[in-house]
Amino acid sequence: MRGVTGRLMLLDTASLYFRAYFGVPDSVRAPDGAPVNAVRGLLDFIDRLVKDHRPDRLVACMDADWRPQWRVDLIPTYKAHRVAEEHEGGPDEEEVPDTLSPQVPVIEDVLDALGIARVGVEGYEADDVIGTLTGRADGPVDIVTGDRDLYQLVDDRRGVRVLYPVKGVGTLQLTDEAVLREKYGVDGRGYADLALLRGDPSDGLPGVPGIGEKTAAKLLAEFGDLAGIMAAVDDPKAKLTPSQRRRLDEARPYLAVAPKVVRVADDVPLPDVDTVLPHTPRDPAALDALAVRWGLGGSLHRLLTTLSA
Repeated sequence: MRGVTGRLMLLDTASLYFRAYFGVPDSVRAPDGAPVNAVRGLLDFIDRLVKDHRPDRLVACMDADWRPQWRVDLIPTYKAHRVAEEHEGGPDEEEVPDTLSPQVPVIEDVLDALGIARVGVEGYEADDVIGTLTGRADGPVDIVTGDRDLYQLVDDRRGVRVLYPVKGVGTLQLTDEAVLREKYGVDGRGYADLALLRGDPSDGLPGVPGIGEKTAAKLLAEFGDLAGIMAAVDDPKAKLTPSQRRRLDEARPYLAVAPKVVRVADDVPLPDVDTVLPHTPRDPAALDALAVRWGLGGSLHRLLTTLSA
């Protein structure tokens, strides 16, 4: 997909349908009574995003593996608290609300019938698909996610920014390097180092004990990056407090593997897909059947109107 120009919008799809599920009442149901709040909420999200930001291309990036084994091998606690059921020889099952799980295949069917590109690759998270697509893009990129981990991809020079939903998608924080420096004291490239130093309980990343966000930002400002910080640990003249030096030294085993876990992959073997935003549905008959079966009503109609404009 290299050589593709125009504005590319990448959706962290699971992040958005989780938000839709919790933001839209579960009284929104199909004719047979099945909840479709996540389905309709996501369609409304996409409608608003396309209306407000007018991407030329759009990809719904999926978690084919929400907890890749290669990350767990490096840090066993990675997302461990979210495991609902372990599966030997296959991906573990993520803890997902009972009424959300059945909506995910419906979301996938609707996106496919619309002709919106949907990409998930076995052994990788949606973040990795986003990282690879971002690296290959030749034009500006808007990443839509409620996951701050993707701040690491922000790059003013290349026109890569994160649209972070503050309230639904009606209020988005347009995150560029200025926003990152103001909030965290780092740019996009420094965000991954900041995240792995401070840790992230929601992802099961322990971080370095005693090194919080502010201390991590100060160390990165002083020494540049993680490699620079660890070089300072080995340099008796470097300006580190005795406790910082000791804590970082004791955390070497974690710090040796954490970058590979925290940084998104940029080398995912992607399938060849058409990322152009469709103006008309790819499969109108299938879409009509889905609309009737699941009662998608106004949400689907509004999105179709926006796409055709």
